[in-house]
Amino acid sequence: MKIRGNYFAPGPLTDTVKTFRSTAAVSILLLAAVPAKGQVRIDFEKYEPVSTLVVPGHHVSSAAFPFVDVHSHQRNMDADRLESLAQAMDTLNMRVMVNLSGGSGESLAQQTTAVKQHYPGRFLVFANIDFDGVGEKNWTENAVKQLEEDVRNGAAGLKIFKNLGFSVSDRDGRRVPVDDPRLDAIWEKCGELNIPVLIHTADPAPFWQEAGEQNERWLELITHPRRKRGANDPAPWEQLIEEQHRMFKKHPNTTFIAAHFGWYANDLKKLDSLLNAMPNVMIEFGAVIAELGRQPRMARQFFTKNQDRILFGKDSWVPEEYATYFRVLETEDEYFPYHKKYHAFWRMYGLGLEENILKKVYYKNALRVIPALDESLFPE
Repeated sequence: MKIRGNYFAPGPLTDTVKTFRSTAAVSILLLAAVPAKGQVRIDFEKYEPVSTLVVPGHHVSSAAFPFVDVHSHQRNMDADRLESLAQAMDTLNMRVMVNLSGGSGESLAQQTTAVKQHYPGRFLVFANIDFDGVGEKNWTENAVKQLEEDVRNGAAGLKIFKNLGFSVSDRDGRRVPVDDPRLDAIWEKCGELNIPVLIHTADPAPFWQEAGEQNERWLELITHPRRKRGANDPAPWEQLIEEQHRMFKKHPNTTFIAAHFGWYANDLKKLDSLLNAMPNVMIEFGAVIAELGRQPRMARQFFTKNQDRILFGKDSWVPEEYATYFRVLETEDEYFPYHKKYHAFWRMYGLGLEENILKKVYYKNALRVIPALDESLFPE
């Protein structure tokens, strides 16, 4: 293939290009033609044409109903930070933020105390497990005792990060699988305490695939290369997800919340079958609204059928990005952009969910599965 002027003319690939055609450097080269004299050079990352499509559109800066964001991460929750967060939450109509980065022990107690003193009810804190020393004598018993103490100190749930299954190793240096039996007592204790477990396992499946021209997450992988996984790094994607599902099924009396739609937002038929098989599992759509916004008919059908199983989650705290979530859920707008091109270079379409479904997704389902929520904050 030869580059002539500002277009590509067909021709045989050189051996060098054949060898490196899947690399980021050559991919960028093939996407960025040499401009003709006087033209501006652009590439795929910068190409963002203004649509000439004329259709009704709505900028939805505030949710139609008060909502609970079950997936947020805040390291600092002192008085000044809480005030700043509460002010931003009010502009979004976010009634409660769930901080999943609560830690454990003293750090968690400090967060819950600050919330009670300054903004009671507006913030909930989930505890985390310290997995150092798995396999040592009394490790499981001590982890359960620490969880009980954290709940007494105000923890409203338990958050498990993706390091479980990825980087958590036991005392002998072996990877600890998500469904490791040494963790069973923790999940059972959560059921006894009536607190949910929000768990993130693995990452999008394309992260394990070749970062070539057929990989839909190519742009994300070349701009964030540390997200790329090898076929068995740390295990195949399918194995990690299967470990999670075995754990869900093994503990039917515990409520689990699968983060990011369990990475099945792009296969809602499969996700529907999984929810049917695991009635103790809820899902939240943090960081995957772009998958839902490109399949509005399929997603609307899924939300209608599974309206009692879905929670609102965002993940990263960037207040202006919530508008995309509200617009996808509430409107029937067509062909509007997502807020991060490397996540989604395609356009969004609104699902136009009915009010009764929106209320469930925004707050009613959360009230049911997170007992620590204050119902008085959500008057009918």
